[in-house]
Amino acid sequence: MLLSDKPKFYGRRKGRKIRKAKSGLLERFLPNLLIPQSAPVSKNIFGTPVKEVWLEIGFGNGEHIAYQSLNHPDIGFIGAEVFKNGIANLLSLITGIKENSAMPDEIKLLSPRTDNLRIWADDVRLLFSQIPDGFLSKIFLLFPDPWPKKRHASRRFINPDNLKELARILKKGGTLRIATDHPVYKSWTLRQMHADSNFRWTAKTGNDWRNPPPDWVETKYQRKAVLEGRRPIFLDFERL
Repeated sequence: MLLSDKPKFYGRRKGRKIRKAKSGLLERFLPNLLIPQSAPVSKNIFGTPVKEVWLEIGFGNGEHIAYQSLNHPDIGFIGAEVFKNGIANLLSLITGIKENSAMPDEIKLLSPRTDNLRIWADDVRLLFSQIPDGFLSKIFLLFPDPWPKKRHASRRFINPDNLKELARILKKGGTLRIATDHPVYKSWTLRQMHADSNFRWTAKTGNDWRNPPPDWVETKYQRKAVLEGRRPIFLDFERL
């Protein structure tokens, strides 16, 4: 893909200064987990055998994907995130190396983690072409930027073009899980998903989308939303 062909990305790539230990993780450990550009994605990218692969789009500070990858050691996880501070925090969670930790000579995953996590440190739309049809069993999109102003609606991740790609890479019967705390994004998402015949909303009662799924882990962003009086919702869609 030529540089001029890249989709325009809206959002932060870096926040406050990253401290020495986390900078060390980015320099020394992140390269071991990066997905190669241009090469097709397969189960062989992981350092351990996996039975299926899940994708989290925009993993934020990494709490959710760190928890899921620990609790599902036989599933491969791909985390896509452009925010360098969030990537550094995920590396801290999976290695146990904190901001003020001394850097060991050899950086290892915390026991009992398996080598089932890989990172795409760029816009996930640039990864789509490397993912085969029907390759993923689950896709998570948790608290994406709602871009609430009408003139910014085209920047919302849930849109016909992206849904076409998500439908292609998600296997039939697979799950697309979307969480949001913003009423504009909730309404937008439900309209977009209802218009896409590739997906079916699985909720049967209000509790199915008002309450977190059984395997949910609360994120930093979610805690902030609740403190500010915004109630998150959790929407599961089945790939038909």
